[in-house]
Formats: sequence, C-alpha cells, structure tokens
Amino acid sequence: MGSVYTGAAVNSATAATTSAAAAAAGGHPTANVNGQLLVNAENEALYQLMIELFSANNREHALAELSRRRDQNPDLGVALWNSYGVMTILYQEIIAIYPLLNPPALTMPVSNRACNSLALLQLVATHEQTRMQLLKANVPQLLYPFLSTASKAKQYDNLRLTSLGVIGALVKYDNHEVISFFVATEFLPLCLKIMDIGSELCKVVATFIFQKIILDDGGFHYVTSHPKRLHTVLVILNNVINQMVAAPSGRLLKSVSKCLIRLADNQKAREEMREGLSEHLRDSTFAQVLSEDVSYRRLVYQLMVKLA
Repeated sequence: MGSVYTGAAVNSATAATTSAAAAAAGGHPTANVNGQLLVNAENEALYQLMIELFSANNREHALAELSRRRDQNPDLGVALWNSYGVMTILYQEIIAIYPLLNPPALTMPVSNRACNSLALLQLVATHEQTRMQLLKANVPQLLYPFLSTASKAKQYDNLRLTSLGVIGALVKYDNHEVISFFVATEFLPLCLKIMDIGSELCKVVATFIFQKIILDDGGFHYVTSHPKRLHTVLVILNNVINQMVAAPSGRLLKSVSKCLIRLADNQKAREEMREGLSEHLRDSTFAQVLSEDVSYRRLVYQLMVKLA
C-alpha cells in the first residue's frame, strides 16, 4: 500500500496526531514531583508509532508495535479515533486484502498485518468514549467479508478470530442499540456459520456473541419469532455439541449451555429441544467436564429443569 499523506500533509497529520494523542492521555507532562517534571516515556513511544503510520515504509512495523503495546495506555483507542487520518489508514489496511479472500491468496504476513489493524480497532470498540461512534460509522460491516471466508488455513482463521474480537468487544456491554445493529446488518448468519465450522477459539467467541445477542429482547425475538430460523439455530447448537465428543471444551460447552437456557424461555424452542437436543448433554459423554467444572454442572442442571 502506498503512503496516504506526503509532504505538508504528513506534517499536518503529525501535528494533529500528536495533539490528539496527548489530549486523550491528558497531555504529555503529568505532575511535578520533587520539583521535577515527569514524562510518560511509554506514551511518548505510542505517539511516535502513531505518527509512523503515515509512512508507507514504517507502517507495518508501527501497526505491529502498537498492537503489541496496546495495553500500555487505556485511552489509546480514543487517541486512535481522534487522531487525524489514523482511522482512515486502518480502514485502508483492512480493505486492501479483500481481493485476497476469494479465490484464497492470503499469506500469513499479510494476514498478520491486517490482524494488527483489527486489534487496534478492538481498542476503539472497547472504549466507552468511542464504542458507539465506531458502530454509528458502520465500521463493523468492514469485517463481514473476513467472517464469510471458508478457508480453514491459519491465516484466514486468524482474520476471523480477530474480527470476532472486535464484535465481541462491542456486544459485551449489553447495549440494545449495538445488538439491533448486528441483527439489522445480517451478522447472525455469519456468526452461526462460524459456530458450526470454525476453529475452537472462533466457536467460543462466536457463541459468546450469539449468547449476548439473544440475551437482548430484540435479538431473542428475532431468533425465536421465525420457526425456520429457530430450527436452524438449534441444529447448529446441536452440531457444536456433537463436534466436541472427541475433544470436549469446557468453555464452549458452557457458552452453548447458556444459549440453550436462554432459548428455552421460548415455548417452541423448549418443545424442539425436548425432542431433538443432543443426547451427549444428557449422557456421560462430558462426564469429566461435569466432574471438574461446577459452573458447567449448574448450567446443565438449569437447562434440564427448564426442559422438564
């Protein structure tokens, strides 16, 4: 990818980036202790890396370093969002690999570079000051092409997992407007597909997102109000359970159980589950998880009580 800004534009972007980043962290100098001015060296390094995003030669390194250091400043997401041109660069990094998705031509280095951009987007999605702005700009829809890929190669799986991380950061705060966005933009079919055929980690995150969607009344109504849609969801949840027979995952079993418990609030769902719920939840298939994980044992008991 070529440089977006050159010459005077880079100088302007540099100044604006530095200013916004400093403002997000409360300014460069902090407090006067024992007569000396303390400067946060870690923040200074983050500001410099943001400036380096504007250089085509330095961008890949800057993305990797910002992603690696993303926990150093809790307000880095705000700085990224408010810094001149930075979000445009992140969008360009994401869009640039669309042509490599189908037919599959994505290499691991290119995937890693995109994942670093997505990790920075997740910072924006997590922060309370920028979360809704990101959503209202329809940014999550830029990630849907990654979620629709079918290749099981690691470079594609990493893209799906990191994209799900951005969406998971948005839905975990139980905001009705956020859930309504994902229902309205046809995210659910993509989520269900990953729950069905994704890697274990992708399944865990996708099932968590689905659980958050149906915990919301609007999301619950969307899933349960249409018999065919409800049936598809229950079939996929059964598939997820059956796929764990050979290699049980406590995290995934708990997420699936929470989804089933919520769906059991609907009469039609209860009736279908009584007849068609995977026997592996009822027999000794997951006995080891039951014996080792008290929280999973409680979830299974709660589900069985609801279906009784």
